[in-house]
Amino acid sequence: MLTQLADIIDVTVFQDLPAVNSPEKTAFFQSGVVVRSPLLDSLASASGKTAELPFWKDIDGSDETNYSDDTENSATPNKVIQGEQITRKAFVNKGWKESDLASELVMGVDALTHVRNRTDMYFQRQWQRRVIAMSNGVLADNVANDGGDMVSDIATEDGANATAANKWSRSAFTTAVFTLGDAFGTISAIAVHSAIYKQMVDADDIDFVEDSNGSLIIPRFMGKAVIVDDGMTVTAGSTSGFKYTTVLYGAGAFGYGEGVAQNPVEVERSASQGNGGGTGELWVRKTWLLHPFGFQSVGTPANVNSFTLAELATATVWDRVIERKNVPLAYLVTN
Repeated sequence: MLTQLADIIDVTVFQDLPAVNSPEKTAFFQSGVVVRSPLLDSLASASGKTAELPFWKDIDGSDETNYSDDTENSATPNKVIQGEQITRKAFVNKGWKESDLASELVMGVDALTHVRNRTDMYFQRQWQRRVIAMSNGVLADNVANDGGDMVSDIATEDGANATAANKWSRSAFTTAVFTLGDAFGTISAIAVHSAIYKQMVDADDIDFVEDSNGSLIIPRFMGKAVIVDDGMTVTAGSTSGFKYTTVLYGAGAFGYGEGVAQNPVEVERSASQGNGGGTGELWVRKTWLLHPFGFQSVGTPANVNSFTLAELATATVWDRVIERKNVPLAYLVTN
């Protein structure tokens, strides 16, 4: 007898299973680049497409003090000002037909967990792609609207003939990190393409450190976690070769919250499909609030509700609302 999706997926049990591959298990999350908070969880669960993230602006340290005297002059107090970051939620979903899962359903008694693992991995990858897309959009906004004060671009358009001056080096890294000025110490992780990671390894720049459980080897550069992801931006040089964007992240560069969709999981059966043979579909829905600190979302997405990956990577979606040194991000572009 043929096993159907409805035979193995009890929606309530499926929802209660712990996530096998959740965003919390990505390198971005484990390195502290993305921080989840109960506040953002509650905002993600609240009604509406957007959320307001208020913050107190820093006191101006360049404003000279008053000097006390014994006259009757009165000093005028300064005020503290609150700013606001506007963020837009992402309402995402994905469905799988039974034909795609048919070969998986006979894996044994734990088929439900197996399918949960498969869907979790898909959403984990999509979540991580959103982090990278947002990072690219912030970079694009910075170049277009803030004079590129967060980026060091030493790449040549003739990448095939790039010299050491155009490639990864400690000097190139420090130039990028010091775009933060005296806040350079906030950087805690570096996300690189594997081609750049190879340059780091070849230069003997990588230290390998065991995690607290002794079960995972973490690559580090100058004490900072190294995230290797081939989803990092690669662009073709206008003459030859390629240019690679490396992102330097501080702890809490992104905030993250997760809401609960009205129907997070559904199994749907269509009797007429398959020429009457019937098909089954599994649908999973997520509500994410993922946002880069110090920026607000602007504009309206093409589909009204959520920005796509392509939209998130553009300058028109972002606007910086705090001073540069308080943004825990920096960029390095090399060959």
